[in-house]
Amino acid sequence: MRHLMSPLDLSVPELEKLLDLASDIEKNPKKYAHTCDDKRLATLFYEPSTRTRLSFEAAMMNLGGKVLGFSSADSSSAAKGETVADTIRVVSCYADICAMRHPKEGAPLVASMVSNIPVINAGDGGHQHPTQTLTDLLTIRSLKGRLDNLTIGLCGDLKYGRTVHSLIEAMSRYKDIQFVLISPEELKIPGFIRYNVFENQGVSYTEVSSLEEAMPKLDVLYMTRIQRERFDDPWEYERLKDSYVLDTEKMKLAKGKMCVLHPLPRVNEISVKVDDDPRAAYFRQALNGKYMRMALILKLLDEAARNPAKEAIDTTGLEYDRVCRNPKCITQTEQELPQLFRCTDKAADIHRCVYCEQRA
Repeated sequence: MRHLMSPLDLSVPELEKLLDLASDIEKNPKKYAHTCDDKRLATLFYEPSTRTRLSFEAAMMNLGGKVLGFSSADSSSAAKGETVADTIRVVSCYADICAMRHPKEGAPLVASMVSNIPVINAGDGGHQHPTQTLTDLLTIRSLKGRLDNLTIGLCGDLKYGRTVHSLIEAMSRYKDIQFVLISPEELKIPGFIRYNVFENQGVSYTEVSSLEEAMPKLDVLYMTRIQRERFDDPWEYERLKDSYVLDTEKMKLAKGKMCVLHPLPRVNEISVKVDDDPRAAYFRQALNGKYMRMALILKLLDEAARNPAKEAIDTTGLEYDRVCRNPKCITQTEQELPQLFRCTDKAADIHRCVYCEQRA
């Protein structure tokens, strides 16, 4: 049995097969209409969601399955103090597969460690969002015809934007990818992505503060909103929220075949006037999310049927004598969890939390 915590949980060949399956589902929906008859998906959403939760639910229903779950922590036993581990153990009694969104980084990983059913990370704080990344890859491949030899601009909240983190990790495995990171100083890419991808793998990137400067170079522009819910200081959010706005004037600077993606929801970082530009692909991207999640559900259920044994966490080199100080890590609220760290650079004595990947 496998789970999906990160896009890196899938090899590139596995990813290509999954993208092919999603494309086939889009072309032949009736072929898959009863593939999940009598199967149940649990959607455990501890924070608000529209596209991700509804696309998971639509995906399962389009496969012939059923859905159960909750849409906020307040409507679950989490409000009474129940742990993530206890919740998934109970839900495993009622469902065949689970999609979990949680504001604390590493919560879906905790669930996967004890679950008897496949767990899909549907977003954990500002850490990862692998199913959005799969959707992004499907959209880029369908529009550009390839996933290599691309210059990708990532604009907005690169610090807390989990969609950005997952996309960088996934795209870094393809040849001749260049990233242009467009953000204010306060919202630059976090250390674990800078270290894991750019420094360790030697992936090409540049950092700029001007969207106008970057536009002519880009094959793909990935816009993100400044996320109010990730800020502890409301004043800081108000100061940064309008850092970048994509409008029709800026679009004139872009290539004729550039495509604009956005994980949505948008606030005001993309003018509604851009919606009519044929390069605006974010609503098509949202539709692709349903097909991609249908493909993923089928893959994980098939693997669970063939190999129902739990997937053990890799304990090689784990250390237990440190404490994670990241206030957004799941270990901060569920304090009986073991503190787990992995040394990622012996020479520099860098150790990272297994749950949130932040440096100790």
